[in-house]
Amino acid sequence: MARLNRSLFVLAPLLVAGLTLSSCGNGGAVADARLACRSVHRALQLESKSNQPGISANEKSQLQARALSELLKATPSAAAATSIDGSWNPLMTTINEAERVPINELVPSLTRLCQVADSSTPYL
Repeated sequence: MARLNRSLFVLAPLLVAGLTLSSCGNGGAVADARLACRSVHRALQLESKSNQPGISANEKSQLQARALSELLKATPSAAAATSIDGSWNPLMTTINEAERVPINELVPSLTRLCQVADSSTPYL
Protein backbone atom coordinates (compact mmCIF):
# COMPACT_ATOMS: atom_id res chain seq x y z
CA MET A 1 0.00 0.00 0.00
CA ALA A 2 2.86 2.39 0.82
CA ARG A 3 4.34 1.68 -2.60
CA LEU A 4 1.04 2.63 -4.29
CA ASN A 5 0.84 5.87 -2.32
CA ARG A 6 4.42 6.73 -3.29
CA SER A 7 3.66 6.05 -6.95
CA LEU A 8 0.58 8.25 -6.84
CA PHE A 9 2.58 10.96 -5.10
CA VAL A 10 5.10 10.93 -7.98
CA LEU A 11 2.59 10.52 -10.82
CA ALA A 12 0.02 13.10 -9.68
CA PRO A 13 2.22 16.16 -10.41
CA LEU A 14 3.15 14.69 -13.81
CA LEU A 15 -0.50 14.19 -14.65
CA VAL A 16 -1.40 17.73 -13.60
CA ALA A 17 1.52 19.15 -15.61
CA GLY A 18 0.48 17.17 -18.67
CA LEU A 19 -3.10 18.38 -18.48
CA THR A 20 -1.95 21.96 -17.97
CA LEU A 21 0.40 21.85 -20.93
CA SER A 22 -2.19 20.26 -23.19
CA SER A 23 -4.66 23.02 -22.39
CA CYS A 24 -2.00 25.61 -23.23
CA GLY A 25 -1.60 24.01 -26.64
CA ASN A 26 -5.28 24.46 -27.42
CA GLY A 27 -5.07 28.05 -26.23
CA GLY A 28 -2.24 28.59 -28.69
CA ALA A 29 -4.37 27.13 -31.44
CA VAL A 30 -7.24 29.45 -30.58
CA ALA A 31 -4.88 32.45 -30.52
CA ASP A 32 -3.54 31.48 -33.96
CA ALA A 33 -7.06 30.94 -35.30
CA ARG A 34 -8.11 34.36 -34.00
CA LEU A 35 -5.05 35.93 -35.62
CA ALA A 36 -6.00 34.29 -38.93
CA CYS A 37 -9.53 35.57 -38.52
CA ARG A 38 -8.32 39.16 -38.28
CA SER A 39 -7.09 38.86 -41.86
CA VAL A 40 -10.26 37.00 -42.81
CA HIS A 41 -12.40 39.85 -41.44
CA ARG A 42 -10.40 42.44 -43.39
CA ALA A 43 -10.68 40.33 -46.54
CA LEU A 44 -14.44 39.95 -46.15
CA GLN A 45 -14.82 43.71 -45.67
CA LEU A 46 -12.91 44.32 -48.90
CA GLU A 47 -15.01 41.70 -50.67
CA SER A 48 -18.17 43.35 -49.41
CA LYS A 49 -16.97 46.76 -50.65
CA SER A 50 -16.31 45.27 -54.08
CA ASN A 51 -19.98 44.35 -54.35
CA GLN A 52 -21.32 47.82 -53.52
CA PRO A 53 -23.39 49.54 -56.19
CA GLY A 54 -21.63 52.27 -58.13
CA ILE A 55 -18.21 50.59 -58.03
CA SER A 56 -16.45 50.63 -61.39
CA ALA A 57 -15.20 47.37 -62.87
CA ASN A 58 -11.62 48.48 -62.25
CA GLU A 59 -12.30 49.33 -58.59
CA LYS A 60 -14.15 46.05 -58.14
CA SER A 61 -11.22 44.11 -59.56
CA GLN A 62 -8.72 45.95 -57.34
CA LEU A 63 -10.82 45.40 -54.20
CA GLN A 64 -11.21 41.70 -54.98
CA ALA A 65 -7.47 41.33 -55.55
CA ARG A 66 -6.77 43.06 -52.22
CA ALA A 67 -9.35 40.81 -50.54
CA LEU A 68 -7.66 37.69 -51.89
CA SER A 69 -4.25 38.96 -50.83
CA GLU A 70 -5.54 39.77 -47.34
CA LEU A 71 -7.22 36.38 -47.03
CA LEU A 72 -4.08 34.52 -48.06
CA LYS A 73 -2.15 36.39 -45.35
CA ALA A 74 -4.21 34.33 -42.91
CA THR A 75 -2.74 31.06 -44.16
CA PRO A 76 0.32 30.85 -41.84
CA SER A 77 -1.72 31.53 -38.70
CA ALA A 78 -4.44 29.09 -39.74
CA ALA A 79 -1.78 26.47 -40.48
CA ALA A 80 -0.19 27.06 -37.07
CA ALA A 81 -3.59 26.62 -35.40
CA THR A 82 -4.12 23.38 -37.32
CA SER A 83 -0.67 22.11 -36.35
CA ILE A 84 -1.50 22.59 -32.68
CA ASP A 85 -5.10 21.40 -32.87
CA GLY A 86 -6.34 19.57 -35.96
CA SER A 87 -9.90 20.72 -35.38
CA TRP A 88 -8.89 24.07 -36.97
CA ASN A 89 -8.22 22.34 -40.30
CA PRO A 90 -11.56 23.55 -41.77
CA LEU A 91 -10.42 27.14 -41.28
CA MET A 92 -7.10 26.55 -43.00
CA THR A 93 -8.68 24.56 -45.80
CA THR A 94 -11.37 27.15 -46.46
CA ILE A 95 -8.78 29.94 -46.58
CA ASN A 96 -6.69 27.93 -49.04
CA GLU A 97 -9.74 27.34 -51.24
CA ALA A 98 -9.74 31.07 -52.03
CA GLU A 99 -7.07 30.38 -54.63
CA ARG A 100 -9.55 28.23 -56.56
CA VAL A 101 -13.00 29.45 -55.49
CA PRO A 102 -14.31 33.04 -55.58
CA ILE A 103 -14.26 34.57 -52.10
CA ASN A 104 -17.97 35.42 -52.25
CA GLU A 105 -18.66 31.68 -52.29
CA LEU A 106 -16.57 31.19 -49.15
CA VAL A 107 -18.11 34.02 -47.13
CA PRO A 108 -20.64 31.87 -45.21
CA SER A 109 -18.03 29.29 -44.20
CA LEU A 110 -15.37 31.83 -43.29
CA THR A 111 -17.87 33.90 -41.35
CA ARG A 112 -19.03 30.90 -39.32
CA LEU A 113 -15.53 29.56 -38.66
CA CYS A 114 -14.35 32.95 -37.44
CA GLN A 115 -17.47 33.36 -35.29
CA VAL A 116 -16.41 30.16 -33.55
CA ALA A 117 -12.79 31.30 -33.21
CA ASP A 118 -13.82 34.68 -31.82
CA SER A 119 -16.40 33.25 -29.41
CA SER A 120 -15.90 32.64 -25.72
CA THR A 121 -16.08 28.87 -26.37
CA PRO A 122 -13.97 28.49 -29.51
CA TYR A 123 -14.19 24.79 -30.19
CA LEU A 124 -15.11 23.25 -33.51
